[in-house]
Amino acid sequence: MTSGTSANAREGLPELREPAAPVFTAADDGFHFDVMSDRWWETETSWFSFHHPERRLGGWFYTMVRPNIGTVAGGIWIWDATAWLPWEVPYSANYSALRLPPDSDLRDIILPTGVSIRVIEPTMAYALGFEDGDRLHVDLRFDAVMAPEPLTAVGSTFGSAHHFDQLGRVTGTLTLHGEPIEIDCIGMRDRTWGPRPEHRPRQAAYVTGAADAANGFLGVTNVRPERPDSDPIAYGFLRRDGRNLSLASGERRVERDLEHGWITKITIMATDVGGRELRAVGEPVSRIIVNRHTFIDINSLVRWDVDGQTAWGEDQDMWPVHTFTAARRSARAK
Repeated sequence: MTSGTSANAREGLPELREPAAPVFTAADDGFHFDVMSDRWWETETSWFSFHHPERRLGGWFYTMVRPNIGTVAGGIWIWDATAWLPWEVPYSANYSALRLPPDSDLRDIILPTGVSIRVIEPTMAYALGFEDGDRLHVDLRFDAVMAPEPLTAVGSTFGSAHHFDQLGRVTGTLTLHGEPIEIDCIGMRDRTWGPRPEHRPRQAAYVTGAADAANGFLGVTNVRPERPDSDPIAYGFLRRDGRNLSLASGERRVERDLEHGWITKITIMATDVGGRELRAVGEPVSRIIVNRHTFIDINSLVRWDVDGQTAWGEDQDMWPVHTFTAARRSARAK
């Protein structure tokens, strides 16, 4: 183009621009305790996901630190289609409040939960591990396929916290109860730091999918009480042919199991800021229910059809406990 004016502007249409966003740097691989207030509920998290589609196996590394009270929570979850209760899945270690060692460095650490994280390349590559005797040994590597995508929508469930999401290839081996399992998938990670009181969570969903390194999506939703089967997307991104753009609008429609309340089908319809459309239809193939503080997360491994292309990812169906209780009691009454 010879002119500095875009085609949209020349035709009198609104400009489609990505909002200004913070840049994720090597310093953000470490803890952010020095920028937090002295409130006890200041929180920092680190999360990595992985899966093995043929085995219907999903997994998480999850770490939640509260520096002002000196605690670390979380651990590792591994589930498959054989069970969904956390005490029946193949492996679950979910600690509530272990002591955070002084002078801990998240860039190279073995946490009291058993999770280990080591930066290989700042903001892009990480060695992940876990050790629990004969029960579980994990040796994985996360190699990002995109730059960290920062949260720009403060109206989402993450509020005003600093938050980044990033797709990456996860490779390596886990040995589960003596059986070696090779992992090679496109997973998601996120990082967040800021205020997170125990009563903070509200109903929302965190939905991911990736067909390959160049094609995937993230959608984070809020709820519409008047339409319990359809949630608006608060923010996210569409990655297509290696190009990421933020989602401008969209919704998540779900069908639920009448007995248990969990999701049996998901449809994501969205448009990004460049006008590209996303339609993804997902079938959960396994799940785990994680009780986290005052809310539960019905987390499903999902097989997606994205415009005829198979993708894999997750649907985190997050509920405050009392909201889920009321919904289930109402359903049973009907």
